[in-house]
Amino acid sequence: MFGIGMPELLIILVIIMIVFGAGRLPEIGSGIGKGIRNFRKATSGKDEIDVTPNNGKEKKEIDN
Repeated sequence: MFGIGMPELLIILVIIMIVFGAGRLPEIGSGIGKGIRNFRKATSGKDEIDVTPNNGKEKKEIDN
């Protein structure tokens, strides 16, 4: 895995816990997960267009 072993990962984790604190780690993980999800959605090649401006329940998918 890119030349990073278990001891290096543990050192990185300890540094992150010192910098951000244990209380903020779930918040940071959640933000990273949302970012990855949005990136995958953006690169999937499909867009959703809202065809009903009032309720937004009907969506049409188009390919780029």
